[in-house]
Amino acid sequence: MTETTQALSPTPPQPRPTHLRTLTYHGLAPGPRLLVLGAVHGNEVCGAKAIAQLVHDLDSGALRITRGTLTLVPVTNPLAYQLGQRTGDRNLNRNMAPSAIPQDFEDSVANVLCPLLDAHDALLDLHSFHTGGAPFVMIGPQNNTGPLEPFAHADLEMQLALHTGPHRIVEGWLDTYARGIQKRLARSGPEGSRAQALVTNPNYGVGTTEYMRSRGGYGVTLECGQHDDPLAVGVARHAILQTLALLGLTALPLVAEPPHREILRLVDVTDRDHAGDTFSRAWRSFDPVHAGDVIGTRHTRELVKAPTDGFIVFPNPRAEVGQEWFYFAQRRQ
Repeated sequence: MTETTQALSPTPPQPRPTHLRTLTYHGLAPGPRLLVLGAVHGNEVCGAKAIAQLVHDLDSGALRITRGTLTLVPVTNPLAYQLGQRTGDRNLNRNMAPSAIPQDFEDSVANVLCPLLDAHDALLDLHSFHTGGAPFVMIGPQNNTGPLEPFAHADLEMQLALHTGPHRIVEGWLDTYARGIQKRLARSGPEGSRAQALVTNPNYGVGTTEYMRSRGGYGVTLECGQHDDPLAVGVARHAILQTLALLGLTALPLVAEPPHREILRLVDVTDRDHAGDTFSRAWRSFDPVHAGDVIGTRHTRELVKAPTDGFIVFPNPRAEVGQEWFYFAQRRQ
């Protein structure tokens, strides 16, 4: 008896997504307009899962929107989500702006997403992070009329941040990025490739919340925990429900603000210059460091040290060359 085997053909690649799925619920009484985003980065799925739970509750009648408007985007970057990675063609949460001539998938998404942001008053953007650490929420600047990020809703944004759940609040994102861009330009010189042009563009630090503020709204980014932490979905769900309660879109009870809060300010970002750049240990977000502590070693054996006492934020040992390796934060004075 002979036995024949047939070689398995490789699985054909999935076609690139061609649409963005959104769900909108209109209360029958007027009220605020809230936008909730999940999976802006494709490997950060806790928000998508929490939104799926919420849709089930809304469609079953277990939860009701009584006033205002709620728009949900479970998967904001469907290409990155399909690939199971942070980005599709590029990072959607950078260089956020409409494009007259889209050059990549994320440009096309932004052309749909930016009008959505324009049409809402408040934004809750649900993320997770690479290494371990406790959840935290990111806010924008204090009220100001300066050229970088003028803003007039700091009180509303702080109130939203305090009701998402975490006690730790982080600020200073766009200021830090502006300084980071200047360092990149000093290292790289005139732009060459599109990738280099993107990461050295002054608009590089503008993501969903920064764009929202530039259009007269306000919003927070909630980092719900490590990517694979099963508790992160619950953190995201709690934040959505409490935001609905805070804005009065539902009749849910509002949980009190955390009795203690810690506000940290990002002050610097350090890029990974070479694949041989390595951390001195397995850092987690908000690990404290003292001035002079060794954070990592460049491939040239140059030591990267903490400039002052502070905290490591968003350490990424697998950061791409020329991309953010870690951030440095200090307590707000």
